[in-house]
Amino acid sequence: MFYILDGGLQTLVQDMGRKDYYHLGVPPSGAADRYSYSLGNILLGNPVDYAALEITLLGPKIEVRKKTVIAITGAPLEVKLNGNPAPMWETICVQEGDILTLRSAQKGVKSYLCVSGGIQVPHVLGSRSTYTLSQLGGFHGRKLQAGDEVTLGEPLPGVFHHIGMRIPDEYLPKFSSSVDIRMVMGISSYRVSDEGIKTFLNSEWQVGLESNNIAYRYSGATASFKSIDPPFGAGNNASNTVDIVYPIGAIMVPNEEELILLLRDATTGGGFVTIGTTINADMDVVAQSRPHAKTRFIAVTVDQAIEARMQKKKKLSTLQSLLR
Repeated sequence: MFYILDGGLQTLVQDMGRKDYYHLGVPPSGAADRYSYSLGNILLGNPVDYAALEITLLGPKIEVRKKTVIAITGAPLEVKLNGNPAPMWETICVQEGDILTLRSAQKGVKSYLCVSGGIQVPHVLGSRSTYTLSQLGGFHGRKLQAGDEVTLGEPLPGVFHHIGMRIPDEYLPKFSSSVDIRMVMGISSYRVSDEGIKTFLNSEWQVGLESNNIAYRYSGATASFKSIDPPFGAGNNASNTVDIVYPIGAIMVPNEEELILLLRDATTGGGFVTIGTTINADMDVVAQSRPHAKTRFIAVTVDQAIEARMQKKKKLSTLQSLLR
């Protein structure tokens, strides 16, 4: 068991997220940076979808009440075990009574505390992930706080023989203050003027302070609309369309000077002009972008998006084979 002494800024139980409920208004939720989260489980020999703790910017302080093996991945954190520095991206043995302290992230946003056997909370709609907006899943549907007792699975057989195993450097993600995000144009981009699309793609956007697990906001450039009347039933603003279903990663244009990019806790539909969709392979990069991070959007084809997704899966599969 983990006994929470300090919950940090926002520490949530997450896994790979829910499937098959988005059409009912329930977003997938799950780990924001699935690559870093997956690396932690692979390192421990867990199934890749075992639940872990997702830490945002400032981590928790935890009393360990069960001998087990952990791995900490994602945004670089200051990690201490009983007051002594401890490594990330490496399997660590923790004993009953140990105090694990994870402090502020120097880069990136999301870090992951993975444990052999996974975090054990009830499945809700097929997932242990937390959707805080509806208080669904995770640990009572909320972030962890002082006094919480989090149940752990039994350490997997043989895991104690692999203490000190580390993710090779070439598999580690990079955490940058300037990123390129690939996206596929479409949905209602026809409502954006040619000049607006050119400016959207050629400009540098900045992540806003209001960004969270639901959506990221961007400003600093413009994407002008065509001067046509919105369709009947869509409202009077140039940014309005008749309501549509938003895909995860949708990039909406609520006004000419702002973008909203939907993440894994996204609202499922609405009536804003949607210029395109972020590719699956780059959603992790979005989630690790800090406020004020500089972002450029790169238009790619659907085939290129699928290829990028397959390359990422292949990379994880190769690492899994290597560590085994």
